[in-house]
Amino acid sequence: MAVHKLVIDDFEEADFQLIAIHTTLEDYRLAYFINQNLPILLSRSKKEIQTSFQTIKTGFTRFVFEDPDNQIAWNLIENKKEIAISQKNKGQTLFENTEEFTNTLYLVPEYKKVDFFFKIDAEKSQINIAGLMEKIKNIPSLTTLYQVDKSKIKSKNNLIF
Repeated sequence: MAVHKLVIDDFEEADFQLIAIHTTLEDYRLAYFINQNLPILLSRSKKEIQTSFQTIKTGFTRFVFEDPDNQIAWNLIENKKEIAISQKNKGQTLFENTEEFTNTLYLVPEYKKVDFFFKIDAEKSQINIAGLMEKIKNIPSLTTLYQVDKSKIKSKNNLIF
């Protein structure tokens, strides 16, 4: 009987660069300004990144530009999503009360203060991250941006889509 071994090193890890963006801008405005400052054309994807909380399903918005010539995919991803949860008050009152609570979900919970992630699916040698960040810094209403170390992210699977 033949024995087959599976070596973990055979699997390649997805190679991508990640920039965290803190801003008060709406997602569509940020995508517009990134399109103005970089030679890309981000457009809203119909495929949101799906997630669920208790019994409620929600999706994080995503703007995508794919460059097939250079084999680079650019993604602007929302990190925070506020959802409303309705809860019926089951007290012994004459009227039935419904209370609504909001809860915030995070795509990458380790970075709760980050509003958006700019994910670039490419090898590190293909992209000049420092030059890219200098161009993005020109966008008004940006509080800060910085490169994220992928090895510190525990929920890395949320960024694979």
